[in-house]
Amino acid sequence: MLIDLESSFKNLKSSLSQLYIVGAPRSERFAKVRHRVPMLSLANSFSREDVADFESRIRSFLGLGMGEIVMLTAEPKIDGLSLSLRYERGGLVQAATRGDGEEGEDVTVNARTIADIPHRLTGDVPAVFEVRGEAYLGHADFAALNARQREAGDKEFANPRNAAAGSLRQLDAAITASRPLRFFAYAWGDVERLPDDTQFGIVQAFKAWGLPVNPLMTRCASVDELLAHYARIEAMRASLGYDIDGVVYKVDRIDWQQRLGFVGRAPRWATAHKFPAEKATTLVEAIDIQVGRTGALTPVAKLRPVTVGGVVVSNATLHNADEIARLDVRIGDTVVVQRAGDVIPQVVEVVMAQRPASAGPYAFPHACPCDLHTPVVKETTAAGIESVVRRCTGEFACPYQRIEHLKHFCSRRAFDIEGLGDKQIAFFFEKGLIREPGDIFTLAKRDAAPGNLQRIQNYEGFGETSTANLFAAIEARRTIQLERLIFALGIRHVGETTAKMLARNYGTWAVFDAAAMRVAAGDAESAAEMDAIDQIGETVIEAIRSYFAEDHNRAIVDRLAAQLTIIDAEQAAKDSPVAGKTVVFTGSLEKMTRDEAKAMAERLGAKVAGSVSKKTDLVVAGPGAGSKLKAASDLGIEVIDEDGWLRLVAP
Repeated sequence: MLIDLESSFKNLKSSLSQLYIVGAPRSERFAKVRHRVPMLSLANSFSREDVADFESRIRSFLGLGMGEIVMLTAEPKIDGLSLSLRYERGGLVQAATRGDGEEGEDVTVNARTIADIPHRLTGDVPAVFEVRGEAYLGHADFAALNARQREAGDKEFANPRNAAAGSLRQLDAAITASRPLRFFAYAWGDVERLPDDTQFGIVQAFKAWGLPVNPLMTRCASVDELLAHYARIEAMRASLGYDIDGVVYKVDRIDWQQRLGFVGRAPRWATAHKFPAEKATTLVEAIDIQVGRTGALTPVAKLRPVTVGGVVVSNATLHNADEIARLDVRIGDTVVVQRAGDVIPQVVEVVMAQRPASAGPYAFPHACPCDLHTPVVKETTAAGIESVVRRCTGEFACPYQRIEHLKHFCSRRAFDIEGLGDKQIAFFFEKGLIREPGDIFTLAKRDAAPGNLQRIQNYEGFGETSTANLFAAIEARRTIQLERLIFALGIRHVGETTAKMLARNYGTWAVFDAAAMRVAAGDAESAAEMDAIDQIGETVIEAIRSYFAEDHNRAIVDRLAAQLTIIDAEQAAKDSPVAGKTVVFTGSLEKMTRDEAKAMAERLGAKVAGSVSKKTDLVVAGPGAGSKLKAASDLGIEVIDEDGWLRLVAP
């Protein structure tokens, strides 16, 4: 009947129609969605002290006195799958998974099958509003789903989170529709306007619009109130009917959230207070050594499989040789393991009473387990402190390190090449098809070469379609952002945040590459300019110097860069009066803290430096400014006070 109605009155036809929910054609793959506002992570807190430090950092950053109340919201942290819902003029037009935070997958058709998600919002809804929240499965629904899986002879799901993720990412929306996913809304992304000036008020607006919100969300005026609410929720955890793994705290005032901004990939104004890790007891059957991309040797306990927090664990990290000695872990021992932060399994205790008489002390290797048996060394810092980490000295000659570098290069935060996961990389490396990053981008051409007897589609697990999809995914990543490329190179001590700072300050690959080579050649002025970048110090500079001074690395980078189109670093606000300028703050600031001033400058597209050089464009000087003010005067650099800065950047 609905089909006939829409056929007769085509003006009634809508993407929100029931015809487009379950009956959509089966998709072969999910389209990518670029988030207009990144879906970032939360920092974690594990103790009362961590929570107190979180609140203290907020006060310090904003320059608040102890008498001023910092109102925060507290709500359960749902253990599900993050989902972003885009509404335009009140209608649901797109749903996307979190992905890597910047790019997710389009699951609109599947999301429309979730009963909790309204296809149209009601009330005074902004023209554009992206609602963010968590899709999850309740305990009863999860049990019923696994019962159906058993009856059908299919594999059961390990836990509700995995079941929710698998259900939402079904290529056939009818399968998603058959699984009773739920949804809680708690945040937002791209919006035309906000309905309130507080976190709590905006979530209440969600409820008025018809979106489900968690009833346990509340406001707290102190650390003690936060911890009391945490204790209440922890006590209720088993009876909630759905999985949670902690409580999320957020600054309530939106203007304070905006001032606090972000550090790395996490907001300064929020933290997740995780519940204590679940523990289990099992047996150590062996201790293996894994070699990371920086050569660090990490001992891993091979365990008799045990379920911890709904996940079967068969490996647990032992961190380093010192930790093995501290715990006195031996093969054959009975140990207590936990999932740290509910993620990484680790050994926390040896049950000495159950140690077998035959268990001898573990001897940490003095040579790398690779075929080269390269010597292992312990590094010493500039301060003369010996590191607990032992490293293989083989670098790129060590096959383990080369494979780990390739895994890092293809990882989600780096090039994020779909279909080129750890197993595929190890396989291609073994076959000699990919030995360095640049090989990835010549793979398709080499595969199609006349007379090639190593066609990928001829290997087990690679058909014509999967091979074509892999080549398409590689081609899609041939164009890459500068900060991602810098991070993907795998330079020691250059993480995501550092890569962003380098990309923002140098702007283009050519400029960064030239600066890195000058630093590698021992140019003191270039090293000083790099040292002047905010949050960049001697440790990072030495790592860049070592990396680019190595001829083998230089050749790998050149071959890679020749295959890529590298996107220049984006300025946060190109039309601001300080976009692209290098700014130095010195002396005391009276209307904001130094950290807040730096964060403001970066949001406006400026480059914040820690010292004055001839490349400095502007110095903001407050009372007590000393050597930096003199240096600015000697170099003829413009100097303004705090009021001048605020007038300059005023909207």
